[in-house]
Amino acid sequence: MKIALFSIQYYEKYKETYQLLIDKLEKAECEIWVNELFYGLIMNKVKFINKPIIYNTAKEVKRKIDVFFTLGGDGTILDSIPIIRNSNIPILGINMGRLGFLSSVSHTDIDAAINDVLNNNYILDKRALLSLKTDNDLFGEMNFALNEFSIHKKDHLSMIVVHVYIDDKFLNSYWADGLLISTPTGSTAYALAVGGPIVTPGSKNFIISPIAPHNLTVRPVVIPDNSVIKLKIQGRSKSFLVGLDSRFETINSSTELVVSKSNFSVNMIQIGNRSFFDTIREKLNWGLDIRN
Repeated sequence: MKIALFSIQYYEKYKETYQLLIDKLEKAECEIWVNELFYGLIMNKVKFINKPIIYNTAKEVKRKIDVFFTLGGDGTILDSIPIIRNSNIPILGINMGRLGFLSSVSHTDIDAAINDVLNNNYILDKRALLSLKTDNDLFGEMNFALNEFSIHKKDHLSMIVVHVYIDDKFLNSYWADGLLISTPTGSTAYALAVGGPIVTPGSKNFIISPIAPHNLTVRPVVIPDNSVIKLKIQGRSKSFLVGLDSRFETINSSTELVVSKSNFSVNMIQIGNRSFFDTIREKLNWGLDIRN
């Protein structure tokens, strides 16, 4: 089996965990691939019997990798999506970060998780993405996001106005610091922080959430994910920030933004019988009596 490891950071406190992972995969005679950045961080920290194959791009891994392991938090998974893209390679998120809604496998459970992967003892949780279209091809080939699209003011001087149309029907003009369009996966990320609802994966929705709106009666709106959303921006500033997950570009007010569902999804590996509801109960401490 060909396993790709992906990370953007090395944690010294998890040195033994990294070694356990590598030893386990090598014992199972897996072909190990490691992204160049991460290999540079671990090459003098952990030992390989056989030097891994180093990769950097989506083209290098497409149709060559069986399973993709991300080592970090949810941000690491987001950073891996431009490499995974439409390859359908299953992703196992191993949580070495903090909250970890997506990276659901604890670093303490790596041994059992690898056994399940090697024995194909898992299910695939398909996660929808959104895509962005602009006349100037703003993000090039990486015009997609797993969590959210965002538009922000670029300075601290004044609010911006975002005019939103759903399937060419006017929704609202948002006077705010910015606006988010989130997938169900992104509903537990930035959208949650600005007061949006938690939406279960597979529910086929987008969430439109204003960031610090001027009108307090304006609230997040949930719409079908087969909708086409057009946005036009106004403001005193000449430039604005547009984001797809953690990637950002600058635009001016003449740029029309069109957001729709991406034509591909990503496959997240789920180990055991753990459900989305189990995850949010644990991560958000629901049901705990904090009075004692």
